Amino acid sequence: MNIKYLAPIGATLAFVLVTPAMAQEAGGPVDWTGPYVGGSFGYNFQKGDGEEHLRFDTDGDGNFDDVVTTTSGANAFSPGTCGGSARGRTPASGCSDDKDAIGWMGHVGYDMQFGSIVVGVVAEAGKAYIDDKVTEFSTTPAFYTMRRKIDWNGNLRARLGYTTPGGIMPYITGGLAYAKVKNNFTTSNGANSFTEVNRKEDGWGWTMGGGVEAKVSDNFSIGARYLWTRYNVDKYRVDVGAGTAPATNPFLITPSGGTSMNRGDKFDTQSVMVTTSFRF
Repeated sequence: MNIKYLAPIGATLAFVLVTPAMAQEAGGPVDWTGPYVGGSFGYNFQKGDGEEHLRFDTDGDGNFDDVVTTTSGANAFSPGTCGGSARGRTPASGCSDDKDAIGWMGHVGYDMQFGSIVVGVVAEAGKAYIDDKVTEFSTTPAFYTMRRKIDWNGNLRARLGYTTPGGIMPYITGGLAYAKVKNNFTTSNGANSFTEVNRKEDGWGWTMGGGVEAKVSDNFSIGARYLWTRYNVDKYRVDVGAGTAPATNPFLITPSGGTSMNRGDKFDTQSVMVTTSFRF
């Protein structure tokens, strides 16, 4: 994670934790009940996925659990993989890393307070400027890289918090997540043909995390929150055809006469954001 993006988040969190009971001093007990709208800004990042592989379907059964082999029966993808974008045809060329980046979201929600307990629901939508790549290397040699990035994302979450008399509320949260995911494919293989299927797909999943929010006036609150999100994305694939490759090509000497490839169906992201809300 790039530390420079954590500075404003850390500053906001520190301000939240040390803020005096402004709302209480301004006119009585703090009340979180009611609707609110607002936004958040922060940083999105991913876990390391250096062990991820492309997966292959050579018998046409729709299951990507086969091995592409040469005419001698050897694994055609024995050189290995990397969790990024290839810089050359072999693993020795290295790979560029996945892209972690800033993100923003707008939100609308509603809270209900019961004594010191606050329960609510919030809906968010926005942009996460990250992408996730994986490369497989063949014995040809050649590289095959799949990349996915989020076009836009959103979530619908429940919240459960505990408010102090001064209006500081730590909370946990979780719920349904969605992302419109864009995929693409690049390769140094100029012989076979490659047809992409479902370049755009719907990634449904779930999200969970927690945060802290503070009322700095009757109608305004600030905070910081962390979310871990998993999207299920398994519709994108690349169908490999003959092109100008000979009949002995590893993609073609298969039970189905061709090969399809995809990647793992889990897309995990994390985010740390500062939040601001106007409360009605």
